[in-house]
Amino acid sequence: MVTMTENVEILQIKNLNLWYGETQALKNINMTFIDRQVTALIGPSGCGKSTLLRCLNRMNDIVNECRVDGTIDFNGKDILHNNTDPVEIRRKIGMVFQKPNPFPKTIFENVAYGPRVHGINERKELERIVEESLKHAALWDEVKDRLSESAMGLSGGQQQRLCIARTLAVEPEVILMDEPCSALDPIATSKIENLIDVLKQDYCVIIVTHNMQQASRVSDSTAFMYLGDLIEFAPTRQIFENPKQELTENYITGRFG
Repeated sequence: MVTMTENVEILQIKNLNLWYGETQALKNINMTFIDRQVTALIGPSGCGKSTLLRCLNRMNDIVNECRVDGTIDFNGKDILHNNTDPVEIRRKIGMVFQKPNPFPKTIFENVAYGPRVHGINERKELERIVEESLKHAALWDEVKDRLSESAMGLSGGQQQRLCIARTLAVEPEVILMDEPCSALDPIATSKIENLIDVLKQDYCVIIVTHNMQQASRVSDSTAFMYLGDLIEFAPTRQIFENPKQELTENYITGRFG
């Protein structure tokens, strides 16, 4: 884990509340995310981690009976405002899901898909974007001779790195990861963790994880959530070595969860 050196605020959550129907899933959340740092969201199942993550790129828009209030400032603009284009937000704030979800296309077309959607169709430019994205996702050397093959033939770990490359291809500023290693073996998990450490040199990375050892390895800051509340948010070392809240200590020491 790298010590925090920069404090450029890229995302600010202010008084965020969310309901699914009559059930409140997030309660008055206030957080600030720093550029070029990794923030881990931890807590037991059902505590609101993934719900919070999906708020950050408007993925909850597609959930029936979901209601949100508060603000999420991204580079000074509220992404929850009605005039904000969620498609553009999702380009700038990309998402990598729990289970690798490559398209049933070639490796090349998986990565080129996003740029094509955004109007880039010149072959040489697409080739440049695909190569750079696969290199940034630490996958190029493994697939450079297989770009015309189906992405479905890749291993699970390779598919997840391909999904990261697909996210990088549209030049995001923030990368959201919802338990990106939960379906992977230890070797693939290690590669993803090493990749996260590289990615934070250029991006703000926010990761949901049930694995507290993973949170302690990859993150600069950690937020502990419980039943929709943000219990504690601090530098990762403080959370794991000297938490301020008893509930946080009980969770990280395995007394519940």
